[in-house]
Amino acid sequence: MPELPEVETVCRGLAARLVGRRLARVIARRRDLRAPLPARFAEKLEGRKVEGIDRRAKYILVRLEGGVVLLAHLGMSGRMVIADHAPPGPHDHVIFVTDDGTEVRFCDHRRFGLMTLTSEATWREHPLLKGLGPEPLGDGFNGAALSAALGGKATPIKAALLDQRVVAGLGNIYVCESLYRAGVSPRRLAGSCVGARAERLVAAIRAVLEEAIAAGGSSLRDHVQPSGELGYFQHRWAVYGREGEACPRCAAAGEACRIKRIQQSGRSSFFCSRRQR
Repeated sequence: MPELPEVETVCRGLAARLVGRRLARVIARRRDLRAPLPARFAEKLEGRKVEGIDRRAKYILVRLEGGVVLLAHLGMSGRMVIADHAPPGPHDHVIFVTDDGTEVRFCDHRRFGLMTLTSEATWREHPLLKGLGPEPLGDGFNGAALSAALGGKATPIKAALLDQRVVAGLGNIYVCESLYRAGVSPRRLAGSCVGARAERLVAAIRAVLEEAIAAGGSSLRDHVQPSGELGYFQHRWAVYGREGEACPRCAAAGEACRIKRIQQSGRSSFFCSRRQR
């Protein structure tokens, strides 16, 4: 599933082409995504100018004139791609055409993505967004805030950071990488990750996310930028997906140590047992 850097990359790519343009046509080729498209979906969007495109957690917010907000989630395999002149494919479910002829296609072969409508006045209280934690790149995410959210929690820190109520937008890849940079074991209890550890975690999370966004995110099976270009952060992973390989920091220090993988709540955690405590 695309995580925060991938969604942020998509938002920035779309904003560069769509903001200031008017939606001339909206074509819903299939209405049964994860949830049905709202009634009169195309009618409510056509003719409106795109005023901004932002992200909240892993959701895309397309702000349109008149206070209408298109809320989208890419699901497991969704893409928002600026199309060439090829005919639409079987998995191009929603097509947006602007007044300058730009065509953006929402392609999702698993149909786990969704699109719905809300408003500028109410989007923060939408059921999909209400209750989300702070944005990890925002001013509200700091050591004190994370300490308060983690204090007293008896779950592993890995699970706590994946909880969208604690911090919004993080997924398995970037939590593994952030824990490695902060020197914190994924098995450590969340309640013990307060104070200095929380400060280290905040700094590591910010650094990992900023680097991943600059690299266009991580492309595994499905993620591409709106231009169709791949992301490249997967080439910089220190631990994720590298079970049995040498720990980069241990190797640099001349120490023999291999990256381990364990299962936590049905997900793989990759870490260095020497560097992460």
